[in-house]
Amino acid sequence: MRIGIDLGGTKTEIIVLADDGAELLRERVATPRGDYAATVATIGELVTSAEQKVGAGRTATVGVGIPGAESLATGLIKNANSTWLIGQPLRTDLEVALGRPVRLANDANCFALSEATDGAAAGAAVVFGVILGTGVGGGIVVNGRVLAGANAIAGEWGHNPLSPVPGEAAGWPCYCGRRDCIETYLSGPALAAEGGAGDEAVMARYEARLARALAQVINVLDPDAIVLGGGLSKLDRLYERVPRLWGVHIFSDTVATRLLKARHGDSSGVRGAAWLWQP
Repeated sequence: MRIGIDLGGTKTEIIVLADDGAELLRERVATPRGDYAATVATIGELVTSAEQKVGAGRTATVGVGIPGAESLATGLIKNANSTWLIGQPLRTDLEVALGRPVRLANDANCFALSEATDGAAAGAAVVFGVILGTGVGGGIVVNGRVLAGANAIAGEWGHNPLSPVPGEAAGWPCYCGRRDCIETYLSGPALAAEGGAGDEAVMARYEARLARALAQVINVLDPDAIVLGGGLSKLDRLYERVPRLWGVHIFSDTVATRLLKARHGDSSGVRGAAWLWQP
């Protein structure tokens, strides 16, 4: 029995998976924004309740997806949109609260792991998972395992720069302090600011930008599959049009990489957290 937690900025979700991936329980509660101690306590209460409901008190493994990363140097949380987590020893505190080892991963890594394990890219050796939503994130899975990287930032594609094309506005500020990050062009708020998905000219620009940005990933990682998640992944036209556009930016005569829609949708992050514990 595996438990996954998706610790979001507004909601915290728990899932319990059987060994074969079958969903046994899924619940959501509000995240206690700005209150670190209450956040740890909420996760502890969710896990205890789930084990009583599903496993008659049987202890499960616990994986947690977070909107940030755990520093490999200090063990403290960094780069978190949920700023009250920054600088906190979250994994250590959860292990104390739950009385067992806990595995943490960035939420985009959890998304990628879910889709590589039993989702749209099941069976693919190298998978790049993309979240196109309020922010833009990425995660990498190789042979069924999350690739965290030497600095715990593997897949942080949204904060690479996207050079504007002639005639395109430049210098867009990003919350990270840099300018022209991919996130400033491809996030949901960025699309809405330009006119939204109902405007054909806006969508054509968006698709061209997404093609250029994903071509960078293909040129470096050469994944078997790229899986899209987040609110903008529901735009079906992306899966047909973007692969038509990315070829001119990719250093190859052919492109076999598949662009796929997430099979598990909004559940992928929490499912991936549960799959952090694998044989």
